[in-house]
Amino acid sequence: MTRPFLRILLALAGLTGAANAASEPPLSALTLVGPPTVVFKAGRDACDGADVPDASARAFRDASGAVALFGMHYRNRALRGPSLDKLTLDCAVVLDSGEKADPALYDDRSWIAATWTEDGKAVSALLHHEYQANEHPGRCRSKVYMECWYNAVVAAASTNGGRLFSRSTPPVVVAGVPFRQEVGQGRHRGFFNPSNVFGDGRWRYMFASTTGWDLKGSDQAAGVCLFRTDDPTDPTRWRAWTGSGFTAAFPDPYAKPMAHPATCKPVSPFPTPVGAVVRHRGSGAWIAVFMAAKADDFPESGFYWTSSRDLLTWDRPRLLLAGATLYDDPCGAPDGLIAYPSLLDPAATGRNFDDTGDTAFLTYVTLRTEGCAITSDRDLVRRPLAIKVWP
Repeated sequence: MTRPFLRILLALAGLTGAANAASEPPLSALTLVGPPTVVFKAGRDACDGADVPDASARAFRDASGAVALFGMHYRNRALRGPSLDKLTLDCAVVLDSGEKADPALYDDRSWIAATWTEDGKAVSALLHHEYQANEHPGRCRSKVYMECWYNAVVAAASTNGGRLFSRSTPPVVVAGVPFRQEVGQGRHRGFFNPSNVFGDGRWRYMFASTTGWDLKGSDQAAGVCLFRTDDPTDPTRWRAWTGSGFTAAFPDPYAKPMAHPATCKPVSPFPTPVGAVVRHRGSGAWIAVFMAAKADDFPESGFYWTSSRDLLTWDRPRLLLAGATLYDDPCGAPDGLIAYPSLLDPAATGRNFDDTGDTAFLTYVTLRTEGCAITSDRDLVRRPLAIKVWP
C-alpha cells in the first residue's frame, strides 16, 4: 500500500494461481458501459502529502444517511458526502498510525481496509496492519523491506459514525500468524488486505490473504481465505473456513501462543487479494473483483471478476478491464498502473453497500509512473458497468 508495499504485491502475485475454478457456463456478465470519472485527485483534493488513494474503496451510510468512504493512506481520512455521487475529503484524521517499534502493539502503520455498521453509529473496522521492521533499528537483520514485513488484520471501532476510530487495549488481532515477528525472519509473513465485509442473513463474511507458513503439523498454504462471524462488534468471533467448517481462529501470538495453530483452506480461483464482493439483488449470486498479472490462467493483466452461489465455488475469472497492475513491472507501464478494484452501487439497499442491482460502478485507483518508479500521483476513479446474472 505504501510504495515499499507495492514491491510486496509484485512478489505475492506469484504465490498462487487461479486453479480449480468451476466449469462453464459463466454465472454472470459484467460490461463497462462508460468512461472513467475522477472521484478524488491527489494533486488537487489532498489535505496534505499523506492523502493518496491506497486501498480498495469501502463505503457505508451513517445514521443521518450521509456516506463515508474509506480507502486512503495510513493516516486515515474519509471522503464524505450526501451520496456516493458527491464526495469530498474530510481533513479530520479518523485513525492515525503510531509507527511504534514494538510489534506487540500492532501500531506501526495501519490502513482502514474494511468497515461494517448496523446502525450507522457503531462502526467496526478491519485494519491492514504492517509492521515494517526494517524501519526500526534492531528489529530486522535485513534492510530489505520484504524480508522484514510482518502483517496482521487488526480490529478497530468507532462509536460516532466513523468520525473517529480506536483500537482496544490490548489490541485485538482478527487474523495473525501463529508466531511472533523475528529479527531474522527473512521473508514477508502474515495476513493482509481484507476484502470488504459483506452480509448473508445472520452471518458477516470477508476474505483475507495470507503468505502461508511452515510449522510442524500446521503448514498453512498461501492464498485467500474466507472468514465468517455472527457479530463484527466482537472481533474475537471471526473464524476462517478450514475445508469442513468455519472453525479456524488466528489470535495474537504475543498474547497467547498456540501449541497447534489452526489453518485455513484457501479459496480458488483467487491468486491475489479480493478487491470486493457484492451480492446481486435480483439473483442472490455473489460477484467478486480482483487484480491479476498476465499468467497461464489470466490472458491479460488487469481487473477480473468471478461469480458464485455459495462463496466457496467460483466460476472461471473473466477480464473486466485490461491494464498493467501493481503486479506488473512499472518499467514497462509508461501509461501508469491500475489497482485496488471495488464494486459500488449508489442504489444499494444495504447500509454497507454490499449488494448491487443490474448497474454499479467499478471503483479503482490509477497510479502514474516515472520511468521504473510508481509515484504517489494517483486518482480514485469510477466507471459505470452493467451486470447480468443468469438463472
